[in-house]
Amino acid sequence: MVGSTRVVMIARGLQVILSVGLLLLAVILVVFLGKETLHLATALMISNEKDSSYMLIDSLVVYFLYFEFIALIVKYFQSGYHFPLRYFLYIGITAIVRLIIVDHDNPSYTLVYAASILILVVALYLANSQRLKRE
Repeated sequence: MVGSTRVVMIARGLQVILSVGLLLLAVILVVFLGKETLHLATALMISNEKDSSYMLIDSLVVYFLYFEFIALIVKYFQSGYHFPLRYFLYIGITAIVRLIIVDHDNPSYTLVYAASILILVVALYLANSQRLKRE
């Protein structure tokens, strides 16, 4: 009985450390989200249209990445300390889309990135199927 209470105490202690770390990460992400909002406003004011559109799209996608990470942390606490797989897939898809937008010089790399998105979308479909869905 003593061994099981020790295990429970260790698990609770580690859970507290994880929760505090995630709360700290959430605060940092909110700060970066604010900075990205300012960067987005600056990108809207640039006069060079070509540079402005690339900066704007890049800033928007980075903004959504920060937003998705914050939503992932919120969902972690709402779902009883569980990270849903589909949120990681959303973040992966968004990150690869950003990579395609920013670095599209090599067509073969772009094709590989697109195939990666397809694989992630299939994984998302499977994760949302009734057999694998927890929620």
